[in-house]
Amino acid sequence: MTIPVFLKDAKELLTEQGFTTGNTWYHGTSSALIEAIKKQGLIRSGDTALNEAAKQTMATIGDDNYVETTEPVFLTQSMELAYYWAQQTVKKRRVHIEGDEQPVVFKIELTNELNAQVKPDVGAASLLLVQEGENYMAFIAGIYQDNGIAVPEINLMKADRMDYLNKLGMAYFDADIEGSNLTLITA
Repeated sequence: MTIPVFLKDAKELLTEQGFTTGNTWYHGTSSALIEAIKKQGLIRSGDTALNEAAKQTMATIGDDNYVETTEPVFLTQSMELAYYWAQQTVKKRRVHIEGDEQPVVFKIELTNELNAQVKPDVGAASLLLVQEGENYMAFIAGIYQDNGIAVPEINLMKADRMDYLNKLGMAYFDADIEGSNLTLITA
């Protein structure tokens, strides 16, 4: 995976303890969602087209009991990591939705009060046990190696909850984020 140069920020953020955090966060998504995000902000479970496709798929296979869950807004402290997740979003959408979509990254600036609501995404442990998660762990290892820092050894089932934030760059915000807090990152 080639990360655009203007999004490469791990060199400034990565330390022996992991990724530093502050009040600035990033969210990776599809270019198809830019206008909706600019108007409405980042909404939990906000990709209505992908949610509808999942619902239709479940109905097609006869699962009439399918219930949508409300996902939080997933964040990371690195533009590089957000770009990785943006690419994953584009891949998922291509399975169900036609169109020329590109990965994009939004910058999120939070007040101290809002920033205190950002939580480590320990729920990612289950994701990290499947192929998609293995790919992410390999991507993370590459970032550490590229920056001359030892790849952290993490037992995903026994890891300290802060390891998901600091070492893996996985966080969430369990509320919608207003558009006034967002900026689309461009070259």
